[in-house]
Amino acid sequence: MSKVAIHNLGKYFGAPSTNAVPALQGVNLTVDEGEFVTLVGASGCGKSTLLRILAGLETHTSGSVECNGLPIEGPGADRAMVFQHYSLYPWLTVMQNIKFSRRLKVKRENLTSSDVEAASGRADALLDLIGLSKVADAYPNQLSGGMQQRVAIARALMGKPAMLLMDEPFGALDAQTREVMHDLILHIHRIEKTTIVFVTHDVDEAIYLGQRVVLMQPRPGRIHSIYPVHLPKARDQEMKHSSEFRVLKAEILARIRESSGMATDQELLDKLCRTEAIG
Repeated sequence: MSKVAIHNLGKYFGAPSTNAVPALQGVNLTVDEGEFVTLVGASGCGKSTLLRILAGLETHTSGSVECNGLPIEGPGADRAMVFQHYSLYPWLTVMQNIKFSRRLKVKRENLTSSDVEAASGRADALLDLIGLSKVADAYPNQLSGGMQQRVAIARALMGKPAMLLMDEPFGALDAQTREVMHDLILHIHRIEKTTIVFVTHDVDEAIYLGQRVVLMQPRPGRIHSIYPVHLPKARDQEMKHSSEFRVLKAEILARIRESSGMATDQELLDKLCRTEAIG
């Protein structure tokens, strides 16, 4: 069963009469229920734009995009997004940040005491899941970057969304913290069984996390290739040193260079360096 169905999707920035810029063109993609899909590609290939369309934060110009058979026409409770910047409320504690969505009027309508109790239990369970129970009463400025992003993920999961959209959520973290977060999000995916679409520039990250890696190319943004990742579901960091991992990484990197024109740029740079060396 497909959770997401994207057909011939196009997105232009600007009015057609003013030389509109095509950001996406002819994008076709399905994402199955419970699948973890990663999007990679050179800057400007439309990865984040596509993710924002899935979130309902951007409109598309042509084609169609559906979630659970219904057209996406705006934000919805069935989808939650995690950004690179944590966007926590500094005046709220960890627990209050996680529960924030429950304070919104739309979430309080027809709320019963059992609903309130269930929400409290859900917040406690998420705190345990992300390993931050001991800092439930701390404020964001008392937490590391990795801890803040854990809180942002828990907040996104609070409403039990069917789909989690993640836009380079670990891009601002150091390499060691990023590895910890990789294993955490895989653990969360196993427990919550949420469909995840994850944007990244890091090919290692894309392969390690994804069940499929979708490679996009720029000018205009479109899908170049899709790579199934034939690694065990239970993953560990040592897998990154396996021959299967290295071969797939090399192929994807080569395709990124080729599809974005980076290979040509590198040839020109090499030629320039050789000319300078001769001079």
